[in-house]
Amino acid sequence: MKTYICSICGYLYHEAEGSPSNGIAPGTLWKDLSSQWVCPLCRAAKSAFHETQAM
Repeated sequence: MKTYICSICGYLYHEAEGSPSNGIAPGTLWKDLSSQWVCPLCRAAKSAFHETQAM
């Protein structure tokens, strides 16, 4: 599974972990997140994220 990083604040979204505290179940793929989804830390748009090799 992949990891995405917010270019604004550095928040990491791990597909394997999801974001349960924000209503996103573990295993939720990036492509399956709504286009309206925003960073839970800085509220940046989904488009502000890029794939990273972070663990």
